[in-house]
Amino acid sequence: MIALTEFERLEATGLWLPEGESQRRSVIISLGEATLTISESRTDGRALTHWSLPAIERITDEGEVPARYRPASDSSEELEIDDTLMIDAITRIRRAIDRARPHPGRLRGLIFGLGAAAVLALGVFWLPGALIRQAVSIVPPATRAEIGQELLDRIKRLSGAPCDTVHGARALNKLKARLIPGSDGQIVVLTSGVAVSQHLPGQIILLNRAVVEDYEDPDVAAGYVLAELVRAQEQDPLERLLREAGLTSSIRLLTTGHIPPEMLDAHAESLLTMVQPPVPEAPLIAAFAKAQVHSAPYAYARDITGASVLPLIEADGVQIETTRPVLSDGDWVALQGVCGG
Repeated sequence: MIALTEFERLEATGLWLPEGESQRRSVIISLGEATLTISESRTDGRALTHWSLPAIERITDEGEVPARYRPASDSSEELEIDDTLMIDAITRIRRAIDRARPHPGRLRGLIFGLGAAAVLALGVFWLPGALIRQAVSIVPPATRAEIGQELLDRIKRLSGAPCDTVHGARALNKLKARLIPGSDGQIVVLTSGVAVSQHLPGQIILLNRAVVEDYEDPDVAAGYVLAELVRAQEQDPLERLLREAGLTSSIRLLTTGHIPPEMLDAHAESLLTMVQPPVPEAPLIAAFAKAQVHSAPYAYARDITGASVLPLIEADGVQIETTRPVLSDGDWVALQGVCGG
């Protein structure tokens, strides 16, 4: 019980109406730790009754003097007090008791609020990601290739037609067969739009014309293709598209097999301006080793000093033990002329 430490003993006079009677009596009221004692007002002070403080109810409104109380809600017994100090003490104790009582309604409200917050969090944070992962996992290769082609068509409108000569196209097909054997993907060379390289769903790799025109070694172009393949493994290009397009596009893809055209338009534009994330060195070196391609030419193309690409340079001939030509000299010359000069 709350102890009112500023008082050694708190007493006041009041009028008590016993249960079943109609005549009020003048009494002495004493405030204890757990009870309110009502005593005779005569000198002997015999206790007439004890009221439990947690059960006391106030009949009159707060602030109204005199204040009237009863020992329980179903009791006709009453006590009237006009001593403001005693009224204030009883009020403070009743408030403290009320705060200490359990509040099932508040608990239910708290549980409901937490539950609603959990559902909202699932809807906001978990559900979109789960739907995207589901869509990415079940989309067949043919649909991926179709989406990649739709993106490529939109990129062509922005960057212009891709480079395409008879001999150059044949050399590109040989490069694809060399680096992505068994794939139905494409390697496309663009005159503008893509800063260096990019990848689309369906294993479509985009290269800027400088990648094939500005270097004497086909291993450089091969390195950029391998780097985009590793990026695609690190983050699926279809997942990248759906995360940008939003939840509605994921639902549309799951239900219809298509993505809204306006979302494809927006993503195609963003692909041409986005900054490519760095490629992790370990899987990239593994990709060079698997394809049997020298990594040093690509490394020096990225950084002529070699300072920032030292692991790629050191891996060549060590981790990449076996290599073979990417293209024949004739095919490389044809590829360098794919943009017609």
